[in-house]
Amino acid sequence: MALDRPAAARAVGAALPGLALAAAGLAHPHSLNATSAERWTQVHLVGLFVFPLLALALVWLVRGRTDLVAWVVRLTAYVYATAYSALDVISGIGAGYVTWRLGDGVPRPDEVRFLFSIGGRMGEVGSWALLACTVVVVLDAARRLGVAALPGVLMVPGAWLVHTDHIFSPYGALGMLLVGLGTGALAWRALAGGVSPQGRPRRSATRGPGRR
Repeated sequence: MALDRPAAARAVGAALPGLALAAAGLAHPHSLNATSAERWTQVHLVGLFVFPLLALALVWLVRGRTDLVAWVVRLTAYVYATAYSALDVISGIGAGYVTWRLGDGVPRPDEVRFLFSIGGRMGEVGSWALLACTVVVVLDAARRLGVAALPGVLMVPGAWLVHTDHIFSPYGALGMLLVGLGTGALAWRALAGGVSPQGRPRRSATRGPGRR
């Protein structure tokens, strides 16, 4: 069987945000202090432009649909992207940059702790929304694709690991890896399997020899 290159390229594109965040997690410091503050800030600066792309990848799986399930996916993906970006800005860039500028030997001020407090709450909302989104996506894919949707189940435990461990290595990074692989797998199954976003066979997949 010849490789469906357009389907493969789109599946890779759907997987890339999760894979990129998993790679970023390997560079994410486990704690914020004067020594790690510069890298902490830089990792979150990059993450600010990638976290929302994960939501877009999930939404892309229901593109063209107007049913209730598709709108639930869009809503939960939006909440994740908004709340998790807030976590990234507040606890990542904000707290990291302040700690970086304070320099070595300066005790962490209460203001930085306040940033972690509100940032953590936003991150909690975002990670729950991501988990809900992946559960809905997987259940919907199972309904439409059957057993072929099984690889997509990876994204659910992946989202749970992100909920419990952010993108910290090893578990948070592994979580993002699983979300990325699951998203890419569902995109590949739908595209290479000749299934439209609405769950109907594509015309190109049902044409017989010589038909146009």
